[in-house]
Amino acid sequence: MRWRDRYGIRRLRGPRVAKFDREATNSDIEALIEFAKTRRGVEFYVEPETFATDTTAVAVAHDGEWTRRRVGSPAVIRKVARDLALPVYDVQLTGYPARMRAYNERRRQAESGEHA
Repeated sequence: MRWRDRYGIRRLRGPRVAKFDREATNSDIEALIEFAKTRRGVEFYVEPETFATDTTAVAVAHDGEWTRRRVGSPAVIRKVARDLALPVYDVQLTGYPARMRAYNERRRQAESGEHA
């Protein structure tokens, strides 16, 4: 069965794929959509393609919980964000939100048994 490009990943990305990475798939986009639909205050942050990694997006919820997935191109996540009526930012311009760093610190402390 032929792979269906439901979110326009191949069309919007073009012919190039990062050298050492796998291509973004429908399941990557669906994971971001599911995250956004099951959490409050989600924003998307687009990370640029590198030599080794395809374009990715980080979805960050109101409490700083986050997930990262391949998206193929910024146009793909912009379309998803528009369809979900959620904001999307270029991480190179805005950086990551402070709540994401705070969430990571809370998780690190919880895993190491530290108390704040």
